[in-house]
Amino acid sequence: MRGITQADRKHADHDARLRGFTLVESMMVCALLLVLAMMAAPSFATWQQRMRLDASAHAFLASLVYARSEAIRRGVRTAVSHGDIDARRAEARGAADDRAVDWSAGWAVVADTGSGPLALRMQARMPGVQIRGAAADVRFTPPAGQVVGGFRSFELVSAEAESTGHDRGARRCIAIAAGGRARIRDGGCGARA
Repeated sequence: MRGITQADRKHADHDARLRGFTLVESMMVCALLLVLAMMAAPSFATWQQRMRLDASAHAFLASLVYARSEAIRRGVRTAVSHGDIDARRAEARGAADDRAVDWSAGWAVVADTGSGPLALRMQARMPGVQIRGAAADVRFTPPAGQVVGGFRSFELVSAEAESTGHDRGARRCIAIAAGGRARIRDGGCGARA
C-alpha cells in the first residue's frame, strides 16, 4: 500500500473546494436574503412614492415658472389651466375662485395672443399624485409676470398616502406669491414651514 503523498493531499484539498455549498448552506443564504428583501420593501415603496411626488411637484413648478417667463418675454397674459373638464364647467357656472379643484388630470400653459389662446405646453396626468388647488386658472400678466388674484397655493399628496393615511413626508406645497414667484415646500400647505 502506498502512502499519501503531498500531491494527493493537494488534490484532495482541491476536490473539497470544488464541491460547492451544501443544500443547508444554500437554504440559509436564501432565507437571509428573503428576510433582507422583506425589510427593504417598505422603504423602497416609500422612496418610490416620494420620488413620484417630487417629480410631479417639480413638473408643476416648471410649468408655473415657464408661464411667468412667457408673460414677461411675449408681453401677453399667460395662464396655467387645469385639465379637469368637470371643474371647468363648474367654474363657468360661477363657482368661487377659492374652491379647491383637482389638478391631477393635467394642465396646460396657454398664452393669450389677442387672436385667441395659444397652447404653449401641455402636461398629462401625473399618476399616483393628487394635486389640489384653486378653481381658477393661474394667470400671469406682463411686464413683470405678476399673478392675477394674489397668493395661490397647491397641495400635492401621494395617492398611496392619501388612501392609507400614512402621509409622513408624502405632501408638498407649491406657494405662489403675488409677484408671481413660486416655490416648493415640504409638507402640506396648512403646515408651518
